[in-house]
Amino acid sequence: MASSTSTFKGQVVLITGAASGIGAATALEVLAQGGVPVLVDCDAEPLAAMAARCGGTVLNLVADVTDLPAMEHVAAQTLARHGRIDVVFANAGVAAFGPLALVDPQAWKRCVEVNVFGVFNTVRAALPAVMQARGYVLINASVSSFAHPPVMSAYAASKSAVEAMGNSWRIELASHGVDVGVVHAGWVSTPLVTEGALHPGFVRLRATMPGPLNSETSPQDASRAIVRGMQARKGRIWIPGWLRILYALRALLHLPFAERELRRAAPEIEAIYIEGLEAEGALASSFGPRERERTLARGRGE
Repeated sequence: MASSTSTFKGQVVLITGAASGIGAATALEVLAQGGVPVLVDCDAEPLAAMAARCGGTVLNLVADVTDLPAMEHVAAQTLARHGRIDVVFANAGVAAFGPLALVDPQAWKRCVEVNVFGVFNTVRAALPAVMQARGYVLINASVSSFAHPPVMSAYAASKSAVEAMGNSWRIELASHGVDVGVVHAGWVSTPLVTEGALHPGFVRLRATMPGPLNSETSPQDASRAIVRGMQARKGRIWIPGWLRILYALRALLHLPFAERELRRAAPEIEAIYIEGLEAEGALASSFGPRERERTLARGRGE
């Protein structure tokens, strides 16, 4: 993995959030490039189905990224099977939706736990093996790390934190031969985005964005960019590529002229949220169906 012309032949790539979306597509692309994906997710059934798509022999491990001992166990099992970890892709994430005054506090907290502490736990657990392999760390920061939408403060805050973590780790791990990359992706057609479309307030939020900012990338196209970035050990991966321009202009994104349409839409989004709150309850209004069910399952002790 020393250059952009290298291949993934025999490279062990640990991927969290691997049962669907970007993680699943990346696992398939790693396989296509001759690599060895290790699939990690908190949802057992879709994870098993994804493992079957990868040929049925890939290591797939059920774990919650917010549980450091569980992620240390994932790293140990990976080493027991493969003897190395060349790349760790901390991809698992969730989104909480809602105005500050109304969002379920537990949903807000869970979003930060998964997206921030989950990244820390994943990288920390895999790091000794990655350092030994002089490998590569990749974390999913999203475009929300620098473009901060209203009613998604937990997601924006968590992704901003993830970008900062990646920037810090890139410097401190360089002397160990470990490179660190950050993925900045816009809208990718994943279950997270699909579930968001079920909430009228989320639909209204997206309607404030001009065409290029509202377009979606397929998980397959996203995964190809990600795996190319892994092979080249890039410091940043842009999906789509033109987002690097927006990143360069990030200081302008929260000046009054840039926030004008969002400010106009915010009261309407809040009113829509209140309607959902009254009809479905706080948890249903703050989380998509999958994370809502996970929350309920944790409450039942499952």
